[in-house]
Amino acid sequence: MSRNRTWDVVIVGAGMVGAACAYYAATAGLSVALVDRGHVAGGTTGAGEGNLLVSDKQPGPELDLALLSLRLWQDLAAEFPGVLEYEPKGGLVVASSAEGMRALRGLAARQAARTVRTEEVPAERLREAEPHLAEGLEGGMLYPQDAQVQPALAAAHLLRAARRAGAELLLGTEVTGMLLASDGRVRGVRTDRSGVLGCHAVVNAAGTWGDRVAAHAGVELPVLPRRGFILVTEPLPPLVRHKVYAADYVADVVSGSADLQSSAVVEGTCAGPVLVGASRERVGFDRGPAVPVLRRLAAQAVALFPVLAGVRVIRAYHGFRPYLPDHLPAIGPDPRAPGLFHACGHEGAGIGLAPATGLLLTQLLCGEPAEMDTSAFRPERFPPTTQEVP
Repeated sequence: MSRNRTWDVVIVGAGMVGAACAYYAATAGLSVALVDRGHVAGGTTGAGEGNLLVSDKQPGPELDLALLSLRLWQDLAAEFPGVLEYEPKGGLVVASSAEGMRALRGLAARQAARTVRTEEVPAERLREAEPHLAEGLEGGMLYPQDAQVQPALAAAHLLRAARRAGAELLLGTEVTGMLLASDGRVRGVRTDRSGVLGCHAVVNAAGTWGDRVAAHAGVELPVLPRRGFILVTEPLPPLVRHKVYAADYVADVVSGSADLQSSAVVEGTCAGPVLVGASRERVGFDRGPAVPVLRRLAAQAVALFPVLAGVRVIRAYHGFRPYLPDHLPAIGPDPRAPGLFHACGHEGAGIGLAPATGLLLTQLLCGEPAEMDTSAFRPERFPPTTQEVP
């Protein structure tokens, strides 16, 4: 790689969102360098479940982004057949009370106006959809558009395709600063191993560290880490057909509470293990053990699927989701630092929303009309804060 070269775009972050940005930008003909201080999918992406969901999205810009992404994921699955572990398995949201079922119906009715497909499943038919579900549930709502990928594999394959299109990948290379022109425009990044990488635009796809990349350009983006745990069982015969979760999960997703929240999300995988999530709590970057959280997740999973009571959990892992205060990602140019673009803050939906984010960023970088309105994702929408770095 020539250090004297000026790139069209330097992307910071080799997670799923950065990979999608690199893929769409490189295949659109832009010259791309992607920088990450670690390895591919070494952060939030590698600790995710691979959810591609519309079922947990309230009507609005995030749902529109998810619907665009689902279409793009289908295209990617066709382009990379068999290697992304793409499963259009559908999602089943279940309610334990009449009140919960009414809430599910109301949400489904509002989502239908945005082309989300749903099918109500009465209590007596729940076992047809999921034979091992607990008795006594009030009913559920089936979302056939929900799907899943293996996130680390997907990121790796998108980056491989980006490299075939000419992108450079600089792993183990940390961005230590921004090169700014006298007018404040971003002209490149400084790195610890590759010197200065000159460019016309920088994309901040650094996930939970997005605030620090933004700070290099003198702007504030209030990204905070939100920790979440996942349990992995021993390999099992097929037990869970869909992505199944309790209705409480939707409320947890949109909550801004820093306290621990958990609601069972249970799904099978191609390899056999069952994955159990999901917890949410704001504890900075605390990587310490959290046995009470794991016990709580296990108990909630068994309440949904009693058959799991005798199954061994072989490991648990956790990641930090990049959380922004209004639960919407930052996507697009930052007028406070011309030349800086953001693609971060997707919280737990980054895998699902990555293709749409990458496509929209590429369209904005190329000066083309965006596939959808991105005004709700403006990076400068947040008032200045006195946020402490976690």
